[in-house]
Amino acid sequence: MIISFLCGLLFGLGLIVSGMANPAKVLGFLDLAGKWDPSLIFVMCGAIAVGFFAFSYIGRRKTTLLGTEIKLPSATHIDCRLVIGSILFGAGWGMAGFCPGPALVGLGMGLPKAIVFVLAMLAGMGIFELIERRRGG
Repeated sequence: MIISFLCGLLFGLGLIVSGMANPAKVLGFLDLAGKWDPSLIFVMCGAIAVGFFAFSYIGRRKTTLLGTEIKLPSATHIDCRLVIGSILFGAGWGMAGFCPGPALVGLGMGLPKAIVFVLAMLAGMGIFELIERRRGG
């Protein structure tokens, strides 16, 4: 649990230092037709590079360095639910300047916009669960 906490803390600090927890900076990055701020490209490229090498390494292992089982997603097909979810995610990110990780950091920082976002995110997760239960999924 301590390692999980430290990883989460490092992730949160990275979001703050990189500017990803600042909705104004994120919205500036997403505003291609206005006053575009390309600085987050470096953050995203860095994240993609780390993720690429990490997943390449992890893909060859069965357990973590601490001995727990590695469970990677196995789905590879693109369906309507994935596309709709992606559109909703992008629309929410574009309207609020937050995605879930930075929103939780913003919540910890006491940002009012993050409080509203996290409450809306939790409501959306609850609605999804209700729909899934009704569908029998």
